[in-house]
Amino acid sequence: MTTDLGKLATAATKWSDMAEQFRKLAIQYKRDVHGVSLGPSWVGVSAQAANGRFDVTLKEFQGAQAEAKAISTALTDAHTQLVAIQKRLKTARTDAIQAGMAISEQGNVSYDYARLSPTESSTIQHDPDLQEGVRKAIASWTAHIAQAVQAATDADDGIRMALDSLTRDTNFLDGTINGFNRNPSPSGYPSFEEAGKAENIPKDRAQLGDWWRSLAPATRAVLLQERGDELKNSGILDPAYKWKPADEGAGEFNSEDPTPSDLGYLALAQSISAAGDITGETAASRNMEHYLRATGDPLEVDVDKMLNDNPDYRSHAVQTHITSQQEDWKKQALDEYRKAGGDRPVVIPVESEKFGNNELNSGEWFHAIGSHQQNVSGMVTVTPDGNREPKVSLDYQVNIWDRYNWDEGKQTQFPGGITIEDKEMARLHKVGFAQEFDMRGSSSVFHHDLGGDASPQIPSGESGREGTRGDVSRGDEENR
Repeated sequence: MTTDLGKLATAATKWSDMAEQFRKLAIQYKRDVHGVSLGPSWVGVSAQAANGRFDVTLKEFQGAQAEAKAISTALTDAHTQLVAIQKRLKTARTDAIQAGMAISEQGNVSYDYARLSPTESSTIQHDPDLQEGVRKAIASWTAHIAQAVQAATDADDGIRMALDSLTRDTNFLDGTINGFNRNPSPSGYPSFEEAGKAENIPKDRAQLGDWWRSLAPATRAVLLQERGDELKNSGILDPAYKWKPADEGAGEFNSEDPTPSDLGYLALAQSISAAGDITGETAASRNMEHYLRATGDPLEVDVDKMLNDNPDYRSHAVQTHITSQQEDWKKQALDEYRKAGGDRPVVIPVESEKFGNNELNSGEWFHAIGSHQQNVSGMVTVTPDGNREPKVSLDYQVNIWDRYNWDEGKQTQFPGGITIEDKEMARLHKVGFAQEFDMRGSSSVFHHDLGGDASPQIPSGESGREGTRGDVSRGDEENR
């Protein structure tokens, strides 16, 4: 808050002056020393040896000039960016105070009761609704100020990394060891703050999505070029949508005593699970088997196999989530491309609205999952071609969520002519013979060219996992 950032500008000027002095020294050295070994008065082996050494020294003078000039530019940019960040932090503090908050020297936020009259203060402290409003306001302003402080921390990390890069000798075959950097390259990130954020990748997958969406479009493009496979495997394409079960299902697990009838339905459920292996409904069999294990652990749906097995379902997913939104996604990406200067790649995260899909009306996946929540998440990339014309593409995955439970008032038909009332299967959960569980899954990542005339299409051929009911996959069977 009170740091004198003007010292950065002063340092930048001194480094610029240093670069000028190295330029003059390089000219003088080339004329008065290096040039001697090139003249007609000195020839032979010794002249050739001296010329090689003098040439290295001359290039070191030139490298010192280039490095000093690059450091000067970096410090100038650091001053400009940190001044803006410092202003944002001061503004955040001022706004919080005007909103009734008190800010300590350590940046802790509290409600400023001192500005209120005793009557006003007592009213707030004895009204639960007003107290809840105060707690929410404190949390909101704490997060806002923390974000401004984090921006300074990220920028500081970015500046440190930039200076380290600019002062590192990148050529170990130029006759020097740890010499000057003769070819300093500016950072590919749009700012030092973005460079710091890009470096500080969260280790927790649950935090990765928020971090990825907080980056600038050009920063995402740089990261994908440098660490694309690693980031995709880490989960940057995971959806932001936070799914929750639509209802409480059958109720509390193991809350009732079993009856002889429940034992009969348990045996029937076990036979249905085993029959699924014989009839080829392995996904339904696996999910039923997991239900009967009564662990309640979540399972992963094999979405690739699900898409491959159901062409109509595959087509419906494309129409619902991609065809209807691809033009809007393309426009958003091109807008960001132009904002970034129109000469560098940009990437924007995209995600469709969740949709209650009930396209599975029969067969294996109807028995395994049935209706469920579905969306598409991914990213649109814009890359300039050789003529700086933008090329736009979409990478996406299909995501599904569901709850494996059994609904009152329904019945389900299984292969072999077996019909079971759902309420009887739900009782297995209540008496502790089985347990409901959450299911989710994401497909492989598919690619689509948004610049062409072809319609988006999820390719077939991803057969997914195979196996018996013991090969547990995540599946969902909510609202069948």
